[in-house]
Amino acid sequence: MKKCMKLLALSLSLVMLTAAFAGCGAKGKGADGKTKVVLNEVAHSIFYAPMYVAIEEGYFEDNGIELELVTGFGADKTMTAVLTDEADIGFMGCESSVYTYAGGTEDYVVNFAQLTQRAGNFLVAREPIEDFDWEMLKGHNVLGGRAGGMPEMVFEYILLKNNIDPAADLSIDQSIDFGSTAAAFSGGQGDFTVEFEPHATLLEQKGDGYVVASLGEDSGYVPYTSFSAKKSYIENNPETIQAFTDALQKGMDYVNEHTPEEIAKVIAPQFEETDSETLTRIVERYHAQDTWKGDLVFAEESFDLLQNILIEFKVLGEKVPYADLVNTDFATKAAQK
Repeated sequence: MKKCMKLLALSLSLVMLTAAFAGCGAKGKGADGKTKVVLNEVAHSIFYAPMYVAIEEGYFEDNGIELELVTGFGADKTMTAVLTDEADIGFMGCESSVYTYAGGTEDYVVNFAQLTQRAGNFLVAREPIEDFDWEMLKGHNVLGGRAGGMPEMVFEYILLKNNIDPAADLSIDQSIDFGSTAAAFSGGQGDFTVEFEPHATLLEQKGDGYVVASLGEDSGYVPYTSFSAKKSYIENNPETIQAFTDALQKGMDYVNEHTPEEIAKVIAPQFEETDSETLTRIVERYHAQDTWKGDLVFAEESFDLLQNILIEFKVLGEKVPYADLVNTDFATKAAQK
């Protein structure tokens, strides 16, 4: 964990240095009078279905927003984009906002809407296991995630809940880049792998692996991803943040009121490489485990749980103030409309 802390400190230093030289990122109005908003997402995943429903159903446009969606491919890159004004809003694990705040960033990032309430990854084995038990991982090699990131910490959190020592009872390979673990697993590396969709389902379809456990179900309710923006951006653009949150809430309402088949059909343009049957199957899997909240309010108890996990894994020394890093005003108003 000392190595993890050094990496986090270095990452924070680079982000803060880059931010110091950044200019104003005001995007202004589009040709049709709509407000331009650049949203940087940590990854492009079916896990985030409510957001894509809001895009495809035109909810952002209806609320006067011309949205540009950019994929950051990593929380560190998404956070850097927000701090340097390359993006107005970031969508990532909220632990990133805790790290930057704890690192002393003056114009820190504030979370204003929570999207997912469970982990979105799954444990994949080489053979089907009908009655899987986490004890079965002892003595095996597992392809894991980046140290200090939510996927890896939630995985290790589950192991500890099951009285398994992540360092002594098994080997967790954290050397493979995000998004490349499925290919490595297909190539013969590891006995198990922790995968997001669509990789988990694709491994099953190829016969290279079998989903044996849901990290979302076994970890319980965890504030996995949220939308955030710099404190100054929220202060200077409250109408835009409210309009953005209102659109998201409509997307959340849609996924909670429609079938997985209907949801899959709406978000299909976002995932043209995935056939409708596979897309529906993945949405069903996320829908069944209660992945998406009913509203976007980031509750204090959820934030406390997150910080307890960060402290337990020694990537955070002490808790940071919920009142500083979470603003529930916009999500509360959106839920009441």
